[in-house]
Amino acid sequence: MNDKTRKTLLRRDLLRFGIVGVSSTLIGSQVPVSASASLKDPKDKRRARYQANSPEVRNFYRVNSYPAR
Repeated sequence: MNDKTRKTLLRRDLLRFGIVGVSSTLIGSQVPVSASASLKDPKDKRRARYQANSPEVRNFYRVNSYPAR
């Protein structure tokens, strides 16, 4: 009986090591890589991007406007 329980424990340990190895490999391969956005022109960094009279902004405020009180 002692020999049988010893084999069972070894099989369970092997299964545990396999699961841990596969899961650590999957987790390690899914680590997000930080994306670096590089501007080609340093002047673009300080450029104003919001344009109040653009069609997108006008449409946003037209569609999402609340009734006046």
